[in-house]
Amino acid sequence: MSSLTNFLLSIYIARTLGAAQFGAFTLAYVTYGFAINASRGLSIEPLLIRFSGTSLTEWRRATAGATGTALVVGIAAGACALAAGPLIGGTTGTAFVALGLTLPGLMLQDAWRYSFFALGRGYHAFVNDTTWAAIQIPALVLLKMSGHASVFWFVLAWGLAATVSAAIGSLQSGVTPNFWRAWDWLKTHRDLGPRYLAENTGGNASDTLRGYTTSWILGLAAVGYVQAAAGVLMGPFRILYFGIGMITLPEAARILRRAPRRLPHFCVLVSIGLTLLAIAWTAVLLVGLPRGLGHLMLGNIWRPTYPLVLPAGLSIMAMCAITGSSVGLHALGAARRSLRATLLTSVFVIALSLSGALAAGMVAMMYCAAAGSWLAAAMFWWEFRQALRESGTVRVAR
Repeated sequence: MSSLTNFLLSIYIARTLGAAQFGAFTLAYVTYGFAINASRGLSIEPLLIRFSGTSLTEWRRATAGATGTALVVGIAAGACALAAGPLIGGTTGTAFVALGLTLPGLMLQDAWRYSFFALGRGYHAFVNDTTWAAIQIPALVLLKMSGHASVFWFVLAWGLAATVSAAIGSLQSGVTPNFWRAWDWLKTHRDLGPRYLAENTGGNASDTLRGYTTSWILGLAAVGYVQAAAGVLMGPFRILYFGIGMITLPEAARILRRAPRRLPHFCVLVSIGLTLLAIAWTAVLLVGLPRGLGHLMLGNIWRPTYPLVLPAGLSIMAMCAITGSSVGLHALGAARRSLRATLLTSVFVIALSLSGALAAGMVAMMYCAAAGSWLAAAMFWWEFRQALRESGTVRVAR
């Protein structure tokens, strides 16, 4: 439901505002992605690893600190976005202002979702995300009908809807985010939080920097086309991917406690299953877009987007291949190894993407990014194998 909300927003902006304003939205959105990965690293990753399947009392105490930490990250990131907006100026600047006003609510809403899954109550997350969608969709339609169809108002409506859902999350859980316990939370989990902060933001840096540099090298419209391929067209698959991702880490943590020998098999099956689904969805797009699906999803910008579908699909397949090993590393608490793999592979992806963009343009950039992603898959699985051997809980053949 969360992914569906963002997917519908992307389609609506792409069809309503065109490539250039969609490019401005994309730059704001990848910045949101960077902030949310920072928040998850500091607050949510320790919660999922150490408090999945615990008692309700223990969960509530931990969740108050985790959501308070997420709120602090949102306030800090929002202040940075508000400061950046006037400096950037233009359409992109207004998108950043709207993002800055709503980042605290966006961070908190995301934290509630993962907190509910740590408790094993995914239906609370579903209700909360459904509320977000139920508020956002009518607001977007109303803005268009009233003549306020601009990237500023669309981003603002999206973020305010998330803020309302974040407030409802407190009512659902019976927990109030403890702003003042954020420092205690960070100190208590200082062995995990900073490393997962670096890992999450390092992994997201490739998307963020690619968006910024694409705008600089190829123009704002090119950013829109790349996001249309990697974000909008792959959106339905991402809905499934992130939905499955909500349960894989808590489940891997439970398997490690109850039957550690099953962990490698679980991780391999997760990657194989997701990769096969990614192949199937890419094939659907390659066949269906020229037969009317392209215009339905993207309107007039589908034709320049179509050559980017195959490399975008290859990148998604690599991401799926990585998922099982990444989940395993997190379940084992091997933060040092997952951080190293993430940072090194981000360097590969960024370097190859920039080389492709400078040498041959948008399509080459996407193929180079896909090549870097598959290098990342190989590195992640090697690190997972080493972490299993070091853990002593699972026998690994040499």
